[in-house]
Amino acid sequence: AVGGAAVVMTEATAVLAEGRISPEDLGIWKDEHVEMLTRIVRFIESQGSVAGIQLAHAGRKASTWRPWATERDAIPIEHGGWQVVGPSPLAFSPSYPPVQALDADGIAAVIAGFEAAARRAFTAGFKVFEIHAAHGYLLHQFLSPLSNRRKDQYGGSLENRMRLTLEVAQAVRRVIPDSLVLFTRISATDWVEGGWDVKQSVELAKRLREVGVDLIDVSTGGNVAQVKIPVGPGYQVPFAREIRHDAGIATGAVGLITQADQADAIIARGDADVVLLAREELRDPYWPMHAATALGETMSWPSQYLRAAPPGTAPR
Repeated sequence: AVGGAAVVMTEATAVLAEGRISPEDLGIWKDEHVEMLTRIVRFIESQGSVAGIQLAHAGRKASTWRPWATERDAIPIEHGGWQVVGPSPLAFSPSYPPVQALDADGIAAVIAGFEAAARRAFTAGFKVFEIHAAHGYLLHQFLSPLSNRRKDQYGGSLENRMRLTLEVAQAVRRVIPDSLVLFTRISATDWVEGGWDVKQSVELAKRLREVGVDLIDVSTGGNVAQVKIPVGPGYQVPFAREIRHDAGIATGAVGLITQADQADAIIARGDADVVLLAREELRDPYWPMHAATALGETMSWPSQYLRAAPPGTAPR
């Protein structure tokens, strides 16, 4: 929550056309996108919530079919696909598109794309901004030595692999007021020996804090195909706790957090500062109301639903 209000966030909003995961992705790479996004922001605010936006570039995981399509993975150029880019010419998997390594001009265009997208998002009225540097998308690809084999200032050492993410964060922070919140979503580990890991994530979080990032949204994985992840309730929470403690920055916990008491315990223990929900909200859009009831808290109910509110859960 920000200022006591829930944040409703658009996910994976492409900062450049070639940064879309699929052709149907939401975008903010041109000024014409601002008007419709402004309407969405106004509606969210009219319901008493705060509008947030996740700024993203899919890198080598772009130009794929939408998840529910019968086709899988790469869209051929002749069927509307496009050339994908990344730190190195390494495809995500054999079924994904071939990758063109970004040159200096391409990297500069990515940074400028994030900056321009943040400016448009501010114009549209968003109050929370999140840079997507997780799940094997472009910024994560630069961070991980498994996908970044560059020999220039953007590859090799941890300092060099962090450079693009830090430059993007600085560019975004420049165009949004200090009074507004900036998150960065990271994958704390690739779940593969020799890949990106939580120790490197702590160092990145420290540097992101220095350039004005307010919170690290801690997820994992997504950069290596067919990796085995020990999925279970709250399985990513320990990473949020370690980064919060060792980097001295607020964190958000995500991943198989489905129960009210589970979410409440994460905050109470100091494992994270916020809990972010996605799939559970898709399964149950009224999860916050059910959670408030389970925890004995009151919350605002839509006036049309007040007659259904359990006693004591809705202010009168």
